[in-house]
Order: sequence, then structure tokens, then C-alpha cells
Amino acid sequence: MPKMRYVILQQNKELQFVEMPEEYAYQLSALNLRLNKEIDKLTADNVPDLPLAIAECDSLDLLREEHSLQSGLEYINLLESAFASIQEQNYPLISLLTEIRALQAQLEQWYEEEEEGVL
Repeated sequence: MPKMRYVILQQNKELQFVEMPEEYAYQLSALNLRLNKEIDKLTADNVPDLPLAIAECDSLDLLREEHSLQSGLEYINLLESAFASIQEQNYPLISLLTEIRALQAQLEQWYEEEEEGVL
């Protein structure tokens, strides 16, 4: 069983819990912090609201029904889709998309290898 870490994100008063392979959790947290730092520089109308990474932990027991775990790949796919739809003219959005897509590719490979190992 692979070791997982959990990235906790907060947007306003809402919390999100993202389950990541241990070796990629830090990358998601760092990417989230960078995106939050750069998002104010975007001038397009359809810039997504981003949660802020507030914590990482090795184990997580959710105690309330309204909270659920989201897989890291699912989260990064939604993030990539949101940023790919931005119609930005004044900021080099491609650099942010490149970082998102790099982590996306790593996670896709990780999940494929895990799936192959289970079969």
C-alpha cells in the first residue's frame, strides 16, 4: 500500500482535503502557494478563485460527513482545466500551466504504475 499525505486547502471558511502520494504532496503545496502568489497578476475576467494550502499531514480521519477526500489527480485535473480556460493576454500564463501540467503528468504516471502493480 503506497504511503499517502494529505494537503489541506482553505477557501474562505471551506476546507478541501486532497490525498497525494507522499513524494508529491510537497509539490502540490508549493504549486498552490506559487499560483496564489501569481494569480493577482492575471488580468483576464475568468480567473478562478483558488484555495490556499494551509497544512500537510501524514494521516487524516475525517469526522464530518460534509468533508471528503479528493484524489490528487482529480484535483490537479480540475486545476489544469480551470487555468487552461483563462483568456489571458498580459501575463505569461503558459509558465503557470507548464508547472500544473508537469505535476499532472507525474501524478498520471504514478497512478498508472500503482495500477499496474496491483494487477
